[in-house]
Amino acid sequence: MVVIRLARGGSKKRPFYHIVAADKRKSRDGKYLERLGYFNPLATPAEVKLLIERDKVTSWVAKGAQLSDKMHSLLKEWDKQVSAA
Repeated sequence: MVVIRLARGGSKKRPFYHIVAADKRKSRDGKYLERLGYFNPLATPAEVKLLIERDKVTSWVAKGAQLSDKMHSLLKEWDKQVSAA
C-alpha cells in the first residue's frame, strides 16, 4: 500500500520534512516513490513554510494512496493558505 507521509530531514533540533509518496513497509526516512513537497516547521516569516504539489497528491490519492494524519492537517492548512492568497 502506498501512503503519503512526511520524511524527516535536517540536522539535530532543526527538523525539515519532505512530503513523499512511499510504500508503507519502508522506513520513515527510507526510499520513497516520489517527492510531493516540503514542510519547514521552523521557517522564518520570509521563508516558505509549506509547499505541496497538489496535482501530484491528487493523482496519488486517485491511484489509492492513503494520507497520514499529519498530511490531512497539512492539506487543510495548504487549502486555507491558497484560498487566502
